[in-house]
Amino acid sequence: MCIFAFYMKETDLLQLVKQRLSIDALNDMQRSVLDIWKSGGRDLVLYSPTGTGKTLAFTLCLLQALKPPMRQLQAVVMAPSRELVMQTAQVMRAISANYKVTVCYGGHDVADEKASLSVTPDVIVATPGRLLDHCKRGHIDLKGTRLLVLDEMDKALELGFEDEMRRLIKQMPRINRRILASATVLEVVPEYVRLHNPAVVDVLEKVDQPATRIQMWHVPSPEKDKLDTLCQLLLSLDGGKAIVFVNYRESVDRIYQRLKKEKADVAIYHGALEQQQRECAVAMLGNGSINVLVATDLAARGLDIDTVEHIVHYHLPVNEEAYIHRNGRTARVDATGNAYVITAPGEHVPEWIMLGKAFEMNPSRRLVRAPMATLYFQAGKKEKLSRGDIMGFIANNGGVEPATIGRIDVRDHYALAAVPRDKAQDVLASLQSAKIKGRKVRISLLR
Repeated sequence: MCIFAFYMKETDLLQLVKQRLSIDALNDMQRSVLDIWKSGGRDLVLYSPTGTGKTLAFTLCLLQALKPPMRQLQAVVMAPSRELVMQTAQVMRAISANYKVTVCYGGHDVADEKASLSVTPDVIVATPGRLLDHCKRGHIDLKGTRLLVLDEMDKALELGFEDEMRRLIKQMPRINRRILASATVLEVVPEYVRLHNPAVVDVLEKVDQPATRIQMWHVPSPEKDKLDTLCQLLLSLDGGKAIVFVNYRESVDRIYQRLKKEKADVAIYHGALEQQQRECAVAMLGNGSINVLVATDLAARGLDIDTVEHIVHYHLPVNEEAYIHRNGRTARVDATGNAYVITAPGEHVPEWIMLGKAFEMNPSRRLVRAPMATLYFQAGKKEKLSRGDIMGFIANNGGVEPATIGRIDVRDHYALAAVPRDKAQDVLASLQSAKIKGRKVRISLLR
Protein backbone atom coordinates (compact mmCIF):
# COMPACT_ATOMS: atom_id res chain seq x y z
CA MET A 1 0.00 0.00 0.00
CA CYS A 2 1.43 3.40 -0.87
CA ILE A 3 2.04 5.85 1.93
CA PHE A 4 -0.21 8.49 0.46
CA ALA A 5 -3.21 6.45 1.52
CA PHE A 6 -2.18 7.62 5.00
CA TYR A 7 -0.55 10.98 4.41
CA MET A 8 -1.15 12.49 1.01
CA LYS A 9 -3.29 12.10 -2.02
CA GLU A 10 -1.43 11.96 -5.30
CA THR A 11 -2.91 15.34 -6.14
CA ASP A 12 -1.18 16.76 -3.06
CA LEU A 13 2.13 15.25 -4.13
CA LEU A 14 1.81 16.72 -7.61
CA GLN A 15 0.94 20.06 -6.04
CA LEU A 16 4.29 19.93 -4.22
CA VAL A 17 5.98 19.19 -7.53
CA LYS A 18 4.32 22.27 -8.98
CA GLN A 19 5.07 24.55 -6.04
CA ARG A 20 8.63 23.49 -5.21
CA LEU A 21 9.95 22.32 -8.57
CA SER A 22 7.89 24.67 -10.80
CA ILE A 23 6.65 21.72 -12.88
CA ASP A 24 3.01 22.15 -13.82
CA ALA A 25 2.39 18.63 -15.09
CA LEU A 26 4.20 15.31 -15.50
CA ASN A 27 5.36 14.45 -18.99
CA ASP A 28 4.13 11.31 -20.75
CA MET A 29 7.09 9.21 -19.65
CA GLN A 30 6.73 10.19 -15.99
CA ARG A 31 2.99 9.61 -16.03
CA SER A 32 3.44 6.18 -17.64
CA VAL A 33 6.16 5.15 -15.16
CA LEU A 34 4.11 6.23 -12.15
CA ASP A 35 0.98 4.42 -13.39
CA ILE A 36 2.89 1.19 -14.03
CA TRP A 37 4.61 1.39 -10.65
CA LYS A 38 1.32 1.85 -8.80
CA SER A 39 -0.37 -1.02 -10.63
CA GLY A 40 1.55 -3.83 -8.93
CA GLY A 41 4.58 -5.14 -7.07
CA ARG A 42 6.88 -5.59 -10.06
CA ASP A 43 10.35 -4.16 -10.41
CA LEU A 44 10.86 -1.40 -12.97
CA VAL A 45 13.48 -0.81 -15.65
CA LEU A 46 13.40 2.67 -17.18
CA TYR A 47 15.25 3.51 -20.38
CA SER A 48 14.89 7.19 -21.19
CA PRO A 49 17.17 9.83 -22.75
CA THR A 50 19.19 12.31 -20.74
CA GLY A 51 17.17 15.40 -19.86
CA THR A 52 13.72 13.81 -19.92
CA GLY A 53 13.01 13.80 -16.19
CA LYS A 54 14.07 10.32 -15.03
CA THR A 55 15.03 11.61 -11.58
CA LEU A 56 11.55 12.94 -10.86
CA ALA A 57 9.98 9.78 -12.32
CA PHE A 58 11.75 7.35 -10.01
CA THR A 59 11.50 9.74 -7.05
CA LEU A 60 7.72 9.79 -7.35
CA CYS A 61 7.69 5.99 -7.52
CA LEU A 62 9.91 5.71 -4.48
CA LEU A 63 7.82 8.10 -2.40
CA GLN A 64 4.67 6.18 -3.30
CA ALA A 65 6.20 2.99 -1.89
CA LEU A 66 7.64 4.36 1.37
CA LYS A 67 6.00 3.55 4.68
CA PRO A 68 5.50 6.36 7.22
CA PRO A 69 8.73 7.84 8.62
CA MET A 70 9.99 5.45 11.32
CA ARG A 71 13.69 6.21 11.87
CA GLN A 72 14.47 3.07 9.92
CA LEU A 73 16.22 2.87 6.57
CA GLN A 74 13.66 2.09 3.90
CA ALA A 75 15.26 2.99 0.58
CA VAL A 76 18.69 3.34 -1.04
CA VAL A 77 19.40 5.25 -4.24
CA MET A 78 22.81 4.61 -5.81
CA ALA A 79 24.23 6.88 -8.50
CA PRO A 80 27.71 6.89 -10.07
CA SER A 81 28.64 10.53 -9.43
CA ARG A 82 28.37 13.07 -6.63
CA GLU A 83 26.58 15.44 -9.03
CA LEU A 84 23.82 12.89 -9.63
CA VAL A 85 23.59 12.18 -5.91
CA MET A 86 23.11 15.87 -5.12
CA GLN A 87 20.61 16.34 -7.94
CA THR A 88 18.52 13.37 -6.82
CA ALA A 89 18.60 14.43 -3.18
CA GLN A 90 17.56 17.96 -4.08
CA VAL A 91 14.49 16.70 -5.95
CA MET A 92 13.64 14.17 -3.26
CA ARG A 93 13.96 16.61 -0.36
CA ALA A 94 11.77 19.14 -2.15
CA ILE A 95 8.77 16.82 -2.27
CA SER A 96 9.41 14.18 0.41
CA ALA A 97 7.46 15.81 3.27
CA ASN A 98 8.75 14.54 6.61
CA TYR A 99 11.19 11.92 5.37
CA LYS A 100 14.86 12.23 6.26
CA VAL A 101 17.08 12.01 3.15
CA THR A 102 20.82 11.64 3.73
CA VAL A 103 23.52 11.99 1.06
CA CYS A 104 26.87 10.21 1.00
CA TYR A 105 29.49 10.83 -1.66
CA GLY A 106 33.21 11.29 -2.13
CA GLY A 107 34.44 14.79 -1.37
CA HIS A 108 31.76 15.29 1.28
CA ASP A 109 32.84 15.53 4.91
CA VAL A 110 32.82 11.99 6.36
CA ALA A 111 32.24 13.29 9.89
CA ASP A 112 29.15 15.21 8.78
CA GLU A 113 27.82 12.13 7.00
CA LYS A 114 28.47 9.97 10.07
CA ALA A 115 26.58 12.46 12.23
CA SER A 116 23.68 12.50 9.78
CA LEU A 117 23.57 8.69 9.75
CA SER A 118 23.53 8.56 13.57
CA VAL A 119 19.80 9.25 13.34
CA THR A 120 18.83 6.60 10.81
CA PRO A 121 17.44 8.19 7.63
CA ASP A 122 14.46 6.94 5.67
CA VAL A 123 16.37 7.28 2.40
CA ILE A 124 20.07 7.27 1.56
CA VAL A 125 21.24 8.70 -1.76
CA ALA A 126 24.87 7.75 -2.31
CA THR A 127 27.72 6.83 -4.59
CA PRO A 128 28.56 3.12 -4.24
CA GLY A 129 32.11 3.67 -2.99
CA ARG A 130 31.20 6.06 -0.18
CA LEU A 131 28.19 3.99 0.92
CA LEU A 132 30.32 0.86 1.11
CA ASP A 133 32.85 2.77 3.19
CA HIS A 134 30.18 3.76 5.72
CA CYS A 135 29.01 0.13 5.91
CA LYS A 136 32.56 -1.03 6.62
CA ARG A 137 32.88 1.57 9.39
CA GLY A 138 29.62 0.42 10.95
CA HIS A 139 27.88 3.75 10.44
CA ILE A 140 24.82 2.26 8.76
CA ASP A 141 23.07 -1.11 8.51
CA LEU A 142 21.43 -1.83 5.16
CA LYS A 143 19.56 -5.02 6.14
CA GLY A 144 16.18 -3.31 6.49
CA THR A 145 16.26 -1.70 3.03
CA ARG A 146 13.08 -2.52 1.10
CA LEU A 147 13.51 -0.28 -1.94
CA LEU A 148 16.51 0.12 -4.24
CA VAL A 149 17.11 2.53 -7.10
CA LEU A 150 20.13 2.16 -9.39
CA ASP A 151 20.38 5.40 -11.34
CA GLU A 152 22.50 5.77 -14.49
CA MET A 153 23.30 2.06 -14.31
CA ASP A 154 25.10 2.17 -17.65
CA LYS A 155 27.49 4.82 -16.36
CA ALA A 156 27.99 3.01 -13.04
CA LEU A 157 29.10 -0.13 -14.88
CA GLU A 158 31.28 1.90 -17.23
CA LEU A 159 33.04 3.55 -14.28
CA GLY A 160 33.78 0.21 -12.62
CA PHE A 161 31.37 0.27 -9.66
CA GLU A 162 30.19 -3.30 -10.24
CA ASP A 163 32.07 -4.82 -7.29
CA GLU A 164 30.85 -2.13 -4.86
CA MET A 165 27.26 -2.48 -6.04
CA ARG A 166 27.38 -6.26 -5.78
CA ARG A 167 28.71 -6.12 -2.22
CA LEU A 168 26.15 -3.50 -1.17
CA ILE A 169 23.15 -5.29 -2.66
CA LYS A 170 24.26 -8.48 -0.89
CA GLN A 171 23.74 -6.57 2.38
CA MET A 172 20.11 -5.79 1.44
CA PRO A 173 18.34 -9.18 1.63
CA ARG A 174 14.88 -7.68 2.19
CA ILE A 175 14.56 -5.62 -1.00
CA ASN A 176 11.09 -6.16 -2.42
CA ARG A 177 11.09 -3.59 -5.24
CA ARG A 178 13.82 -2.25 -7.47
CA ILE A 179 14.10 0.52 -10.05
CA LEU A 180 16.89 0.53 -12.61
CA ALA A 181 17.21 3.74 -14.66
CA SER A 182 19.50 4.22 -17.64
CA ALA A 183 19.95 6.50 -20.66
CA THR A 184 21.02 3.51 -22.79
CA VAL A 185 19.69 -0.04 -23.04
CA LEU A 186 21.74 -2.60 -21.10
CA GLU A 187 22.47 -5.74 -23.08
CA VAL A 188 22.60 -7.72 -19.84
CA VAL A 189 21.36 -6.63 -16.42
CA PRO A 190 23.81 -8.01 -13.85
CA GLU A 191 22.46 -11.02 -11.98
CA TYR A 192 23.28 -9.54 -8.56
CA VAL A 193 20.61 -6.86 -9.10
CA ARG A 194 18.07 -9.69 -8.75
CA LEU A 195 15.35 -8.10 -10.86
CA HIS A 196 11.98 -9.76 -10.35
CA ASN A 197 9.53 -9.87 -13.24
CA PRO A 198 10.42 -6.28 -14.26
CA ALA A 199 8.18 -3.95 -16.18
CA VAL A 200 10.36 -2.34 -18.86
CA VAL A 201 9.59 1.22 -19.90
CA ASP A 202 11.69 2.02 -22.97
CA VAL A 203 11.04 5.46 -24.42
CA LEU A 204 14.44 5.98 -26.03
CA GLU A 205 12.87 5.98 -29.48
CA LYS A 206 9.46 7.34 -28.55
CA VAL A 207 10.13 10.56 -26.71
CA ASP A 208 11.09 13.77 -28.39
CA GLN A 209 14.85 13.39 -28.13
CA PRO A 210 16.73 16.47 -26.92
CA ALA A 211 18.75 16.38 -30.16
CA THR A 212 15.62 17.26 -32.13
CA ARG A 213 15.19 20.41 -30.03
CA ILE A 214 18.79 21.58 -30.40
CA GLN A 215 19.86 23.93 -33.17
CA MET A 216 23.35 22.90 -34.29
CA TRP A 217 25.84 25.56 -35.42
CA HIS A 218 29.27 25.36 -37.02
CA VAL A 219 31.83 27.94 -35.91
CA PRO A 220 35.02 27.73 -38.03
CA SER A 221 38.13 29.15 -36.39
CA PRO A 222 40.61 30.81 -38.77
CA GLU A 223 43.45 29.75 -36.48
CA LYS A 224 44.45 26.52 -34.75
CA ASP A 225 44.15 28.31 -31.41
CA LYS A 226 40.39 28.70 -30.97
CA LEU A 227 40.43 31.15 -28.08
CA ASP A 228 39.78 34.33 -30.08
CA THR A 229 36.98 32.58 -31.96
CA LEU A 230 35.39 31.47 -28.70
CA CYS A 231 35.43 35.03 -27.41
CA GLN A 232 33.87 36.31 -30.63
CA LEU A 233 31.19 33.62 -30.37
CA LEU A 234 30.30 34.47 -26.78
CA LEU A 235 30.21 38.16 -27.61
CA SER A 236 27.77 37.35 -30.42
CA LEU A 237 25.26 35.59 -28.19
CA ASP A 238 22.25 37.51 -27.03
CA GLY A 239 22.53 36.53 -23.38
CA GLY A 240 21.53 33.22 -21.87
CA LYS A 241 23.55 30.61 -19.98
CA ALA A 242 26.36 28.78 -21.75
CA ILE A 243 28.56 25.80 -20.91
CA VAL A 244 31.88 25.66 -22.78
CA PHE A 245 33.25 22.11 -22.91
CA VAL A 246 36.97 21.40 -23.24
CA ASN A 247 39.05 18.23 -22.97
CA TYR A 248 41.78 19.36 -20.59
CA ARG A 249 41.88 21.04 -17.18
CA GLU A 250 44.69 23.32 -18.33
CA SER A 251 42.45 24.60 -21.11
CA VAL A 252 39.70 25.36 -18.60
CA ASP A 253 42.02 27.63 -16.65
CA ARG A 254 43.39 29.33 -19.79
CA ILE A 255 39.93 30.09 -21.17
CA TYR A 256 38.74 31.30 -17.77
CA GLN A 257 41.59 33.83 -17.51
CA ARG A 258 40.86 35.18 -20.98
CA LEU A 259 37.14 35.50 -20.35
CA LYS A 260 37.78 37.32 -17.08
CA LYS A 261 39.81 39.86 -19.07
CA GLU A 262 36.74 40.27 -21.27
CA LYS A 263 34.74 41.07 -18.09
CA ALA A 264 32.66 37.92 -18.43
CA ASP A 265 30.68 36.51 -15.52
CA VAL A 266 32.32 33.08 -15.66
CA ALA A 267 33.24 30.13 -13.45
CA ILE A 268 35.02 26.82 -13.96
CA TYR A 269 34.25 23.17 -13.28
CA HIS A 270 36.67 20.22 -13.35
CA GLY A 271 37.84 17.31 -11.23
CA ALA A 272 40.80 19.06 -9.57
CA LEU A 273 38.53 21.54 -7.79
CA GLU A 274 37.31 21.05 -4.25
CA GLN A 275 33.75 19.81 -4.01
CA GLN A 276 32.52 23.10 -2.56
CA GLN A 277 34.06 25.04 -5.45
CA ARG A 278 32.23 22.84 -7.92
CA GLU A 279 28.96 23.14 -6.02
CA CYS A 280 29.25 26.92 -5.95
CA ALA A 281 30.03 27.14 -9.66
CA VAL A 282 26.92 25.12 -10.56
CA ALA A 283 24.75 27.09 -8.12
CA MET A 284 25.92 30.41 -9.58
CA LEU A 285 25.10 29.31 -13.12
CA GLY A 286 21.72 28.07 -11.93
CA ASN A 287 20.82 31.24 -10.02
CA GLY A 288 21.93 33.67 -12.73
CA SER A 289 25.10 35.01 -11.08
CA ILE A 290 27.28 33.78 -13.94
CA ASN A 291 26.31 33.09 -17.51
CA VAL A 292 29.35 31.08 -18.69
CA LEU A 293 30.67 27.85 -17.18
CA VAL A 294 33.91 26.46 -18.63
CA ALA A 295 34.09 22.74 -17.90
CA THR A 296 35.58 19.37 -18.71
CA ASP A 297 33.34 16.44 -19.54
CA LEU A 298 32.86 15.90 -15.80
CA ALA A 299 29.97 18.37 -16.23
CA ALA A 300 28.44 16.42 -19.13
CA ARG A 301 26.52 14.08 -16.82
CA GLY A 302 24.66 14.69 -13.61
CA LEU A 303 24.20 18.45 -13.75
CA ASP A 304 20.61 19.58 -14.01
CA ILE A 305 20.67 23.34 -14.49
CA ASP A 306 17.56 25.19 -15.58
CA THR A 307 17.57 26.85 -18.98
CA VAL A 308 21.09 26.39 -20.32
CA GLU A 309 20.59 27.90 -23.74
CA HIS A 310 24.04 27.31 -25.25
CA ILE A 311 26.50 24.40 -25.38
CA VAL A 312 29.90 25.15 -26.92
CA HIS A 313 32.21 22.36 -28.05
CA TYR A 314 35.53 24.21 -27.79
CA HIS A 315 37.39 20.92 -28.20
CA LEU A 316 35.74 18.17 -30.20
CA PRO A 317 34.42 15.49 -27.83
CA VAL A 318 36.51 12.34 -27.51
CA ASN A 319 33.67 10.02 -28.49
CA GLU A 320 30.02 9.99 -29.50
CA GLU A 321 28.80 9.34 -25.97
CA ALA A 322 30.55 12.47 -24.70
CA TYR A 323 29.05 14.44 -27.60
CA ILE A 324 25.53 13.28 -26.74
CA HIS A 325 25.86 13.99 -23.04
CA ARG A 326 27.41 17.42 -23.56
CA ASN A 327 24.47 18.38 -25.74
CA GLY A 328 22.13 16.89 -23.15
CA ARG A 329 22.90 19.79 -20.79
CA THR A 330 20.64 21.97 -22.95
CA ALA A 331 17.10 21.35 -24.25
CA ARG A 332 16.17 19.75 -20.93
CA VAL A 333 12.69 18.20 -20.69
CA ASP A 334 10.69 20.26 -23.22
CA ALA A 335 13.02 23.23 -23.74
CA THR A 336 15.05 24.11 -26.82
CA GLY A 337 18.73 24.99 -27.06
CA ASN A 338 21.77 25.65 -29.23
CA ALA A 339 25.03 23.76 -29.66
CA TYR A 340 28.11 25.25 -31.33
CA VAL A 341 31.01 23.20 -32.69
CA ILE A 342 34.25 25.20 -33.09
CA THR A 343 36.65 23.66 -35.62
CA ALA A 344 40.24 24.59 -36.45
CA PRO A 345 41.72 24.54 -39.97
CA GLY A 346 42.29 20.95 -41.10
CA GLU A 347 40.73 19.45 -37.97
CA HIS A 348 39.11 16.06 -38.58
CA VAL A 349 35.44 16.02 -37.59
CA PRO A 350 33.98 12.55 -36.84
CA GLU A 351 30.87 11.61 -38.78
CA TRP A 352 28.78 11.43 -35.60
CA ILE A 353 29.19 15.18 -35.03
CA MET A 354 26.54 17.26 -36.72
CA LEU A 355 28.10 20.59 -37.67
CA GLY A 356 24.92 22.37 -38.67
CA LYS A 357 24.94 25.63 -40.59
CA ALA A 358 27.61 28.26 -40.20
CA PHE A 359 27.03 30.65 -37.31
CA GLU A 360 27.23 34.29 -38.30
CA MET A 361 29.35 36.23 -35.84
CA ASN A 362 28.00 39.57 -34.72
CA PRO A 363 30.03 40.44 -31.62
CA SER A 364 28.77 43.13 -29.30
CA ARG A 365 31.16 45.41 -27.46
CA ARG A 366 30.81 43.56 -24.17
CA LEU A 367 29.44 40.29 -22.92
CA VAL A 368 25.92 40.46 -21.54
CA ARG A 369 26.24 40.61 -17.76
CA ALA A 370 24.55 38.06 -15.54
CA PRO A 371 21.55 39.65 -13.79
CA MET A 372 22.24 38.34 -10.26
CA ALA A 373 25.05 38.16 -7.71
CA THR A 374 25.52 35.54 -4.99
CA LEU A 375 25.79 36.15 -1.27
CA TYR A 376 27.86 33.54 0.56
CA PHE A 377 26.77 32.73 4.15
CA GLN A 378 29.37 30.95 6.26
CA ALA A 379 26.72 28.81 7.94
CA GLY A 380 24.28 26.20 6.70
CA LYS A 381 22.06 23.28 7.67
CA LYS A 382 24.38 22.08 10.40
CA GLU A 383 24.18 25.55 11.95
CA LYS A 384 20.36 25.34 11.81
CA LEU A 385 19.84 27.78 8.93
CA SER A 386 17.03 27.18 6.46
CA ARG A 387 15.96 28.81 3.20
CA GLY A 388 13.15 30.54 5.06
CA ASP A 389 15.57 31.95 7.62
CA ILE A 390 17.79 33.42 4.90
CA MET A 391 14.90 34.75 2.84
CA GLY A 392 13.42 36.55 5.85
CA PHE A 393 16.83 37.85 6.94
CA ILE A 394 17.57 39.40 3.52
CA ALA A 395 14.06 40.76 3.05
CA ASN A 396 13.95 42.36 6.49
CA ASN A 397 17.47 43.75 6.60
CA GLY A 398 18.76 44.00 3.03
CA GLY A 399 16.61 46.77 1.64
CA VAL A 400 15.26 44.70 -1.26
CA GLU A 401 11.79 43.44 -2.11
CA PRO A 402 11.31 39.72 -1.33
CA ALA A 403 10.18 39.10 -4.91
CA THR A 404 13.59 40.21 -6.23
CA ILE A 405 15.53 37.68 -4.14
CA GLY A 406 16.60 34.76 -6.29
CA ARG A 407 17.37 31.13 -5.56
CA ILE A 408 18.65 30.15 -2.13
CA ASP A 409 20.79 27.03 -1.70
CA VAL A 410 21.56 25.76 1.79
CA ARG A 411 24.40 23.23 2.18
CA ASP A 412 25.78 21.61 5.31
CA HIS A 413 28.09 24.44 6.40
CA TYR A 414 27.35 27.27 3.98
CA ALA A 415 24.50 28.84 2.06
CA LEU A 416 24.13 30.85 -1.15
CA ALA A 417 21.50 33.47 -1.96
CA ALA A 418 21.04 35.30 -5.25
CA VAL A 419 20.21 39.01 -5.19
CA PRO A 420 20.03 41.58 -8.01
CA ARG A 421 23.55 42.40 -9.20
CA ASP A 422 22.99 46.16 -9.23
CA LYS A 423 21.98 46.10 -5.55
CA ALA A 424 24.34 43.41 -4.27
CA GLN A 425 26.93 45.71 -2.64
CA ASP A 426 24.25 47.71 -0.85
CA VAL A 427 22.49 44.56 0.31
CA LEU A 428 25.76 43.14 1.63
CA ALA A 429 26.55 46.37 3.51
CA SER A 430 23.09 46.37 5.08
CA LEU A 431 23.42 42.78 6.26
CA GLN A 432 26.85 43.06 7.84
CA SER A 433 25.60 44.47 11.13
CA ALA A 434 22.42 42.37 11.32
CA LYS A 435 21.94 39.08 13.11
CA ILE A 436 20.26 35.98 11.72
CA LYS A 437 18.50 33.79 14.28
CA GLY A 438 20.12 35.86 17.02
CA ARG A 439 23.73 35.55 15.91
CA LYS A 440 26.17 37.13 13.51
CA VAL A 441 27.11 35.13 10.43
CA ARG A 442 29.97 36.07 8.13
CA ILE A 443 28.58 37.06 4.72
CA SER A 444 30.48 37.91 1.55
CA LEU A 445 29.94 38.22 -2.19
CA LEU A 446 30.94 35.08 -4.04
CA ARG A 447 33.13 35.89 -7.03
